[in-house]
Amino acid sequence: MAETATHEPSTKLLLEVVTPDKLLVSEYVDQVIAPGSEGDFGVLPGHCHFLSTLRIGELQYRVGERTAYMSVLWGFAEVTPQKVTILAEIAEKAEDIDVERAQAAVARAEARLERGGLPSEVEEAKISLEKARLRQKVAERLKHQRGL
Repeated sequence: MAETATHEPSTKLLLEVVTPDKLLVSEYVDQVIAPGSEGDFGVLPGHCHFLSTLRIGELQYRVGERTAYMSVLWGFAEVTPQKVTILAEIAEKAEDIDVERAQAAVARAEARLERGGLPSEVEEAKISLEKARLRQKVAERLKHQRGL
């Protein structure tokens, strides 16, 4: 369930992460780091307006001393001085990712890539591997953060 935003002073940014299925995050944060298609970008309160496409990558956001992680697979980001809106095709919070399942997906994708095939099949296998590795990385980051 998405965390509902409450009113915060202008020293915070409202972060909203939305997929076609649901609102994943609506929270006031101190900083956002997003996987832009031209490279990662960071946003602090008061940032200038801009739009960016997103690539497969890790979204991080900080609230005080706590940093939260998400996997984001394609989409768009809209940044204003007070708000960051992430419209993602697929996004998952770190705590919603099953580490063992993510590791198994990496193994399957690596095996599929090793088999080779038509150029389109190889490209599809590379994307599957990139997505699986991202999910694994995000899930493991949370696991390490919790000291497990």
